[in-house]
Amino acid sequence: MTDRLDVIEAGQSGRRRRIGLAVLLVAVLVPVIGLIVSRRPPPAAPPPAPEPIRSLTRIDSPPNMLRVTPVTKGGEAVVDVVFPDGRRASVRYPAALDLAGMGVRPFQGMWIDGIYRQVTAPYNGEIEITQGGEPIREYAPNVTLWPQQAGSGGRGQVLLFAFGKWRLALYDMGDGLTFEQRLAVARRLRGEETEDGYLVLSGGGPVRLAEPGEKARGEPVGPQLWFGGGGRAMVALVPTPHCGKKDPVPFVISGRGRPARAVCRGGVQIAVTGPDDYREQALRGIRVTFKD
Repeated sequence: MTDRLDVIEAGQSGRRRRIGLAVLLVAVLVPVIGLIVSRRPPPAAPPPAPEPIRSLTRIDSPPNMLRVTPVTKGGEAVVDVVFPDGRRASVRYPAALDLAGMGVRPFQGMWIDGIYRQVTAPYNGEIEITQGGEPIREYAPNVTLWPQQAGSGGRGQVLLFAFGKWRLALYDMGDGLTFEQRLAVARRLRGEETEDGYLVLSGGGPVRLAEPGEKARGEPVGPQLWFGGGGRAMVALVPTPHCGKKDPVPFVISGRGRPARAVCRGGVQIAVTGPDDYREQALRGIRVTFKD
């Protein structure tokens, strides 16, 4: 009995010792585990949500030309036009030429204190001049000065005029205009849109606009209307009193690296460049009749 009890007592005592040891281990390990866990680096933050793709910056440069609706009848079309000097005319042409669809823009030569310059309407609008940049200075609320363009050859800085929806460029050349001359043309050159969208120009003081038939450097520089341009066919209507075969063709037509021809009819030189069949049809079929 004693042995049995001893065995029982001995077993309970060993069990108690094991339980005590386990309790001791738990008491020691729990703080250690807690310390280890506390030293672990915090979980990485989730990656930020992707931002929406921002739209590209757009530079608005509306077409710098006027497209009018012609009156078409029997294979012919008629459009009413206004030249930069204010003279009105009707232009009759074979409808297949699509002059109205090509768009029309003005040209005008002038003298500033006796120095010849000209204003043209850039085919692609003001972006041809500004290229999304900033002007050098402002001469008037509607006139800014821009740097010389790369690859412009003998051209210098550019005065950009804003007349309503129209943008006209005056390229400097040679020694360039003085500050006073630029200021004079900025103040004296005026442009007014007609009800049908054409641009009429006027000068004054030291700024004198070239009249129909006047020439500078061997070219006609009076008021003109240009249809088309870019890489397409192009037609220039050049009012020229007593026009003849020896009158020079505007460089905008003859200098495009394509065959060019002109004909005089009704006091207007009709100059054309483009494919052979287009040139022939234009020279035969275009008629200009002044209304004044």
